[in-house]
Amino acid sequence: MKKFILASLALALCACSGVPSNINDDKVFFAFDSAEITKDAKSDLHDQSLYMKVNRNVNVTLEGHCDERGSTEYNLALGALRAGNAAQTLMKDGIEPRRIKTISYGKERPQYPGTGEAVWAKNRNVTTKTTTK
Repeated sequence: MKKFILASLALALCACSGVPSNINDDKVFFAFDSAEITKDAKSDLHDQSLYMKVNRNVNVTLEGHCDERGSTEYNLALGALRAGNAAQTLMKDGIEPRRIKTISYGKERPQYPGTGEAVWAKNRNVTTKTTTK
């Protein structure tokens, strides 16, 4: 019964405080050839850290993605830098490093098919995947 009450209280807290109800598959986006955390990305990552503070049993893997331009090696490095910068932002917000993993897919696993700037802009991201411990 205590677990049910605590879970209900946590859900009510999330609803009242602006904490997201889920962060799995959340994305933060990047400019071309950049791993800079923008103001919008920082805000989105702050929301993710709030969620993680309320949901202490959730860990994340931050997947770095790039568009199809450039070499495989370059994009793997850029994806790793993007994921690492997102992880640093979460840690600055108080999330323990042990709860965060990073991986780079570079341009090897595009999330959106096609070509052209509209598609490339969507593929330049870090995607958050959640796991429960």
